[in-house]
Amino acid sequence: MIQSVTRAAQILRALERQGPRLGVTELSERLGLAKGTVHGLLRTLEFNQFVEQDAETGKYHLGPALLELGNAFLDNHDLRARSLLWAESLASRAQEAVRVGVLNGDNVLIIHHVFRPDNSVQILEVGAAIPWHACALGKAIVAYLPDEPRAELLKAPLPQLTGRTIIFPHEISTGLENVRHKGFAIDDQEAIVGEAGLAAPILADGGRPVGAIGLTGPVEDILPDGPHPTKVASLRDAARNLSRDMGGGRMSALRD
Repeated sequence: MIQSVTRAAQILRALERQGPRLGVTELSERLGLAKGTVHGLLRTLEFNQFVEQDAETGKYHLGPALLELGNAFLDNHDLRARSLLWAESLASRAQEAVRVGVLNGDNVLIIHHVFRPDNSVQILEVGAAIPWHACALGKAIVAYLPDEPRAELLKAPLPQLTGRTIIFPHEISTGLENVRHKGFAIDDQEAIVGEAGLAAPILADGGRPVGAIGLTGPVEDILPDGPHPTKVASLRDAARNLSRDMGGGRMSALRD
């Protein structure tokens, strides 16, 4: 690996996770790099608009070029392109918001979001990152991973986002087995209090999980007395269709 590129990536990650604004000294201390090295990398990143410097504080934050790259990533993402029709149809059938996500490290990255088809105020979540263990999308994906990468995710820190977030690896493992048995995952106020989710995996060739599609909304709508059966049926149908489009055929894991 090229050291300077790795260090530049570390700076961008630090501004993403620990920012929003950090100075040269703060970055130097957090990354364990010399101030001169950090300053030189920041100047190069600033020249290319990957970071910007605040005129008043002298601190740095992420720049507009990253947004352009993010939009290009979404525009060229095969799963996102193939999910547009099915996600819209699912939102209409279930009368709930629909999200499509992919695993990115220990988070789920939302690559497509269809608003709930009503007049309520909603926030677009495309680009949002959610800890995989705290959302149905993440559980639906990780349940179908091979043993080794699944075990690695369970070893990593599992932050507790609400009082209902499950953080014990053995308990999560049991839940993942249930996901494989049922073909869909549930989260009950594990990421946001009052909000629940249902999700099913999108499987490509050989049963390889490439993402998940899910419903999210008020817990009383999604889980009135357990998973809403009509919504589950609509969700599984959308996941089957998307899996077929991604080369997975009619995967047995998603059959009724």
